[in-house]
Amino acid sequence: MLGCIFGLIFGAVTVYVGIEAGLTVAASIPIAVLSISVLRALGRASILENNIVQTTGNAGQSIAAGVIFTLPALIFLGFDLEYFRIFVLAMLGGWLGLLFMIPLRRQLIVEEHGTLTYPEGTACADVLLAGERGGSFASRVFLGLGLGSLYTLFQNSDIFGAWPDTPNYEPDLGKQHILKGSAVRLDAVPEYLGVGYIIGTRVAGTMFAGGVFSWLVLMPAIYFFGSRLAGPLYPAVKPVAQMSPGEMWIAYVRPMGAGAVAASGLITLIKTIPTIVGALKAGLGNLRKSKEVLASEERTDRDLPMWVVVGGSVALVALMWIFLTFKPVPGAQTGMLANLAASLLIVIFGFLFVTVSSRIVGLIGSSANPISGMTIATLMATAAIFLVKGWTAPAYGALAITVGGVVCIASANAGDTSQDLKTGYIVGATPWKQQLALMIGVCVSTFAVGITLSMVNLGYEEFHPMTKTWDVSAAHDGVQNQGTFTRKEFRVTEPDRTQQTLEGSSYVLLNAVGSHELADGKYLYNPATKTIEVEWTPGIGSEKAAAPQARLMATVINGILQQKLPWGLVLLGVFLVIAIELMGVRSLTFAVGSYLSIATTFAIFLGGVARWMVDRAAARAGETSEESEISPGSLYASGLIAAGGIVGLMGVGMKLLERVMHRDNPVQFPHTFLSHDWVSVLMFALLAGSLYYFARKPLEK
Repeated sequence: MLGCIFGLIFGAVTVYVGIEAGLTVAASIPIAVLSISVLRALGRASILENNIVQTTGNAGQSIAAGVIFTLPALIFLGFDLEYFRIFVLAMLGGWLGLLFMIPLRRQLIVEEHGTLTYPEGTACADVLLAGERGGSFASRVFLGLGLGSLYTLFQNSDIFGAWPDTPNYEPDLGKQHILKGSAVRLDAVPEYLGVGYIIGTRVAGTMFAGGVFSWLVLMPAIYFFGSRLAGPLYPAVKPVAQMSPGEMWIAYVRPMGAGAVAASGLITLIKTIPTIVGALKAGLGNLRKSKEVLASEERTDRDLPMWVVVGGSVALVALMWIFLTFKPVPGAQTGMLANLAASLLIVIFGFLFVTVSSRIVGLIGSSANPISGMTIATLMATAAIFLVKGWTAPAYGALAITVGGVVCIASANAGDTSQDLKTGYIVGATPWKQQLALMIGVCVSTFAVGITLSMVNLGYEEFHPMTKTWDVSAAHDGVQNQGTFTRKEFRVTEPDRTQQTLEGSSYVLLNAVGSHELADGKYLYNPATKTIEVEWTPGIGSEKAAAPQARLMATVINGILQQKLPWGLVLLGVFLVIAIELMGVRSLTFAVGSYLSIATTFAIFLGGVARWMVDRAAARAGETSEESEISPGSLYASGLIAAGGIVGLMGVGMKLLERVMHRDNPVQFPHTFLSHDWVSVLMFALLAGSLYYFARKPLEK
């Protein structure tokens, strides 16, 4: 029960933070720390009970990571993202990853104990062992959770909004308009500060470097060279001189960033091919060996029986075919043969990359697991097969992302399952009980993952008024007529961010993907006035919820099946990544930073700066122990991440409530002396100062 509660919480937090920042952080250690504290308060608990809590709860984080990297691509392909679809695909993918991992456990976890370290699993075991000996870490997590929650309540514009949540500066210097087109922004939220601290100075700095390149080099260059053009420069639909930095980022930076992420993902995959081949050979050898060796009768070496693995895998394939056939993506119906092919591809790629993922995380850890690269390879192979078969309609793009999504979820869950089983092996847990706990954790956490993703998409969506004459009877390349749409009224957002209520009507819903006339998105056409009156912007894909990996997956599919890509921008990103690789820098981190808003990467970078200051202070004090997952700073940062995610979701809920009640936020602060960007910067600096202080303050023994 406690593990399920933590699975729901950390699954939701991972979705919220990951869809915005484009990365996730491990949840097993914070869950273990909280479990020790809670169960100790309820009465003395054994180390095995804490291990089951941690194992069950961690399923939510791994499922969430696989979902947010892939399934939002349906939105970018022009389809709706339904809650029930997220729930089913997440559960099937999670179970598939777990079942395929079970036959590999004895070889990877036990027989190669000295070779495969599984760093996160070993660190989590250290936490559980220290808790068994009486060590206490939870107070630092709760401190971060408390202060971070208090800060977010006042900072979040959807709750109190006492000061601006995103300070913004748009340079336009002198008569030459130096740096016009650029912007410096800061998402002053505690979760990014915590993420930056945990991933470290180098990774945070590399990510911010990508943001600096996009927002302070590329975008001013686009304005400099394009501001005198009379008409729009593809893929934008308005002249460069009239575009805001946010519009320039959407039109030009995101396609380039998607190309950069795709190229860096493939480079990462190519670099790990020797490891992948070795992992696959070892996995296949282990399966052959398992036929000859009977399972031990020892409690600590007893897995779920093989009939559960085989029968469960066959049942999952059948369920996948039934789901794809009888519950297709709306507007993306495909035939039974294509659905069967997709189900079989899921099994083939699923087994391949589950085997690879389970072994790679033992060598280099979950954070370096090239899941994006493996998913890109899956999508490219699937889309190529569809292309050969002539299945190039938009519906097959939705089918391809379904295949890639389930494989990505399975690979992510298999990697984290391996870490959990390693933890269990070190502390003496029973494998089949852990595996059963993971199954339960997958089932429960998928509820939170689907609900959170839907909430973010609805909560951040915006309606913008526009007036564009449109001939709905004529053919427009890249624009689909999706039928009648009726709504009584809208809360529309004006360019100056003020909101007003607009009388609704009966509209025709238009969906633009790869059009030269309309930016990607949905539009409402009024037959009475013969004009497009409303631009409907989904929450996922906006600056607040950029979803870089999902955008990348949609780019790969569109590039192969539809050949609808701004290839000039995509190839700019590809060659940018090649240049970064030639300098010896990990390009994937830089590429993700180049795609995200600078507001996100700047906040993460400041967390990395706090980590650098803590490390320098420790070095001056002669302390030799390095910062780790169970250090005071990392535990406090974990609390900040949880606080930002939980209270941030409360803000999304408040925004949805406003829409339902048709009224403004009743608790929001009025415009006061606090409503200035400098106040926001000052408050964020104080929060960063608290991170430094509590990172330097030793834990109580």
